[in-house]
Amino acid sequence: MSEQDVGVRWPTIRRLYDLTASLNRQQSLPETLQAVVDGVVAGCGFGVAVVNILNDDGDFHTVAVAGPDEVRDMLLGRRNPPSMFVDEFAVAEEWGALRFVPYDRIDPESVVGWVPDTEVSDDPDAWHPLNALYAPLEAPSGELVGMLSVDLPDDGRRPGRIQRELLEMFAAQAGIAVNNARLSEQLRREHGRLKASESLFRLAFDNAGTPMAMISLQEPDVGRYLRVNGALASMLGYPQHELLRRRVDDVSAPEELAGDHEVVARIAAGEGRIERAQKRLLRADGEEVWTSVTSSVVRDDEGAALYLISQYVDITATRRDTERLRRETRTDVLTGLGNRAALEDRLGRELVAGETAVLFCDLDGFKSVNDSLGHHVGDGTLVAVAQRIAACVREEDLVVRLGGDEFVVVADNLASDTLVELADRIRTSVGHPVHIEGQRVSITVSIGVVVAGADEEPQSVVRRADAVMYAVKRAGKNGFRVDDLDEGDDLVG
Repeated sequence: MSEQDVGVRWPTIRRLYDLTASLNRQQSLPETLQAVVDGVVAGCGFGVAVVNILNDDGDFHTVAVAGPDEVRDMLLGRRNPPSMFVDEFAVAEEWGALRFVPYDRIDPESVVGWVPDTEVSDDPDAWHPLNALYAPLEAPSGELVGMLSVDLPDDGRRPGRIQRELLEMFAAQAGIAVNNARLSEQLRREHGRLKASESLFRLAFDNAGTPMAMISLQEPDVGRYLRVNGALASMLGYPQHELLRRRVDDVSAPEELAGDHEVVARIAAGEGRIERAQKRLLRADGEEVWTSVTSSVVRDDEGAALYLISQYVDITATRRDTERLRRETRTDVLTGLGNRAALEDRLGRELVAGETAVLFCDLDGFKSVNDSLGHHVGDGTLVAVAQRIAACVREEDLVVRLGGDEFVVVADNLASDTLVELADRIRTSVGHPVHIEGQRVSITVSIGVVVAGADEEPQSVVRRADAVMYAVKRAGKNGFRVDDLDEGDDLVG
């Protein structure tokens, strides 16, 4: 750890804590962000800090500058196209959440903005006047809202690990500040009678459309809600006063508890700064809500964790849509069974030698049904066959339609005689006549059954089952053959 790191760490953490507590004194978004850049310069060991806000038109607007007057005069109020950052990020080094652009990766003629008039050192670890260091600013939802950039490290060298981590903490706080300050400005317009002395932080917290909570990190109240806003209470279906009698564990899905406790332990050990996660919460009615959670750790002067400021985004609908799309990509449109993708996924995850059986089912003479009675009757027949096969298997078994009149069943942990019974049950069930739109359709099925061998690839198992099925067709159709039984013989039905 460098002397610079030692010199900035604890004063800067206190500065960050003071900044969080003093947001109520800022009267506008620029003033809020000015507090951020002033904190970076005062506590992180840089001579210059600049915040650009992403506008609705896609341009970046410089709204806060800390440093020499010449920097403020040149940059404040300036608008920059997004391409300025895109081009530099294309050649940047990733330092955690930060982006460092070495001077030798950019064209000096393309540099736009202020460049310090400092001496160039031959030391490879020295800070070059054309170096650039950025910290993207994100709202709790993950949306990019701005960019924090710094220059002129006090010691004239590239920042060390601690200095970078402190800068990340200020950037995370700045992202929240942008989100809260924008909201507070809107609330100020709608509620002009609010007194100037009212807490901006409390106003943003209590009236935010984004669910928010302050959560204790101190014994014996670790995990207890210290403050919740109406949006969180509404999302979880509790009155605010009732939530304040609960802890995070009380409204978390059981599967989330171990991860929550691990986070708390990491924070108690001094490691946590900004925590982001997706987790399930439980509403008062027991329904699960998927949320994206961003939490900032607030510590005292000695570094002890005091509480979390957490912001939640309800992503239940997004996850539901994602799951629906995932199911649709693995579902046969006509029959509602799984498709080839579902088969590959199942075999790729659960193919166990000697335990996984594959039944390849191909309808006999189905082409004549389509040719003589029409595709609508053929489709109805396929749907009926799919339902019959699905009714023959266990809930944990998989039934897919590969296409046309081919179906595959995947079943695990079946004894040899049970596997024979399953194949015969499918053959018998499919063999009953189907009645579609007044038409009586008689159909039979040929079934090839194999059991996975040691180190066998999924595609190989399906191909073997297909080959066994064709052997049944050559032998007269309307039957089944089971290969690779424990006794080493084929069984034909």
